[in-house]
Order: sequence, then C-alpha cells, then structure tokens
Amino acid sequence: MSMVLFASVVRVGDGLPLSASTDYEMEKELQETKRHLKGLSRKLNQFPDRCTLKSGPYNVNFTSSLGVGYLMVCTANYPNVLAFCFLDELQKEFIVTYDPKRISSAVRPYSFIEFDTFIQKTKQRYNNPRSLSTKINLADMQTEIKLRPPYQLSPEDLQAINGFSVHTPSKYKGIAPTQMLEPVTLPGVISCVLSVLCGGLNLLRGVHAIESVLQNDDEDFNYVIAFFLGTAACLYQCYLFAYFSVWRNSKSFLAFALICLSNMYLYELRNVWQILFHVAVGAFMTLQIRLRQPLGKSPDYNV
Repeated sequence: MSMVLFASVVRVGDGLPLSASTDYEMEKELQETKRHLKGLSRKLNQFPDRCTLKSGPYNVNFTSSLGVGYLMVCTANYPNVLAFCFLDELQKEFIVTYDPKRISSAVRPYSFIEFDTFIQKTKQRYNNPRSLSTKINLADMQTEIKLRPPYQLSPEDLQAINGFSVHTPSKYKGIAPTQMLEPVTLPGVISCVLSVLCGGLNLLRGVHAIESVLQNDDEDFNYVIAFFLGTAACLYQCYLFAYFSVWRNSKSFLAFALICLSNMYLYELRNVWQILFHVAVGAFMTLQIRLRQPLGKSPDYNV
C-alpha cells in the first residue's frame, strides 16, 4: 500500500527540528530510513532545493525554501507528484503561519510542535487519494517536476550523510543541475553585455601587448598577464550570472577584486576614465549576480 509515513520541518542553517508528525511505526527498515532523514536534515544546505533519496522500500523526499526544509518518508511506490504536492502544502502553510524572525530565533527543538496537527491532517488526506481530487492541482506539480526534476541522491551521498566520507570533496561545488535561478532582468542583460565588452577589450589589448613584447624585449610581459586575467574575470562573472554555483556570491566578489587589481596594474596603459569604466562594469555585474537568486531562496542565501 502506498502512503506517507512520516514528515518533519527543520531549519536549514543548522538542522534544528521545528516540528514533526507523530510516529508509532517501529519497523526496523523504517527506523533506519528515518535515521537517514535525520542526517539529511543537518546537511540540507549542501544539496539542491528538491531531492529524493531511495532507501530500500521507502523514499525520502525533501524541499527547502526561505531557510526552512520540509522532509517526508513514504513508501517507494508512492507517486512522486503527490509526494512533492504534500511537501508544497506543508511549506505554504508553515510560511503563512510563522514569522521568519521567530523561526530564525528558535533555540529549542520542536518549538513549533503545534504544527504537527496540520501535518497529521495533511498526511491523512494524502493517504486517501479520493479526498485530493478537488483540493490540489496535480497538473501544475507534474509540469514543474518535468521541467525541474528532483535530484536523485546517490549511495555516495548517503555515505557522506552518515559520516563515512567526511573528507570527500562535495560534488555540489559546481553547477547544481536541478537548481534554477530567477528570470533574467533587463539590468542583468545590460550588465552581461557590458561585461563581455570589457572582456573583449581586455583580450584585444592583451593580443596587442603580446605583439609588442615580441617586437620589443623591453616591454613588460606582466601587462599581457593582467589583460588576460581581466578577460577571464569578466567572462567568469557572466558564467556566474547565468548558472547556479555554490558560494556564487563569494566567487563573483573575488572576480570583481581581480578586475580591480588588473586595472590598477594597467594604470600606465589606461586613463582614469577607462579604469573607472572597467571597475564600474565589474561592480554592476557583481550586484546583478547578488540580486539574481536561486528560485525559492531568500536574498541572504549564501551562494
């Protein structure tokens, strides 16, 4: 029989449990799956915002948004669409019911245990599909899952969760394939065009600098390096604007710092207005990267 067995709400930053459904199941495999869920809850910020973990006859599904994670255990044959509709309902109700400041200031586990009542009622509804036909829109969730399917956690991820691969570099330190960014705005497009223009100008000047070095031994080859570093920094900022990456904001700031340093070194080859233009474009691009957040994440999400 397909059904939802357990659900919990946790704070993403530190994994503090905020609420959970009452559970009387004592089956060994289910308890093992719940241990995986508990481990996941402490590391939600290391994974994309929608994931699925297969654990024997059970699945663990979770979503995260605005610093709060919503997790559930269901039987392996429970429909994926219903599972994420269930989590979506928990998310909407929790956001409406509790103030973000109260959530962030919670100290004790299960500070919002009264939310258990809503979890239990929703779980009962989702375990009786006939009662769902007029209350949820499956088509919308089916479309969303088709466009942005949940990331399937692997056995390696499970080992890392349980502490067996602590020193293994995380695979999420690149692009998270299921993480989508907010739609591009006009200022974002302008910043990308200007950044590409600056990169192109640096590349052109770098090529000319190489020609000068080949023709004159007295020319400083470091100018060539400075021009190409400026080019790389500009193009990398465009990449960070277009794609999700862990520590995205920090990387964009470092790229901006490289733009500033390269232009400071090139002060003898550029006038003040040219230097200000390159630095201003880099700053504008950095701001646009900061403003274009992953979908469902608050602005203070550190990526």
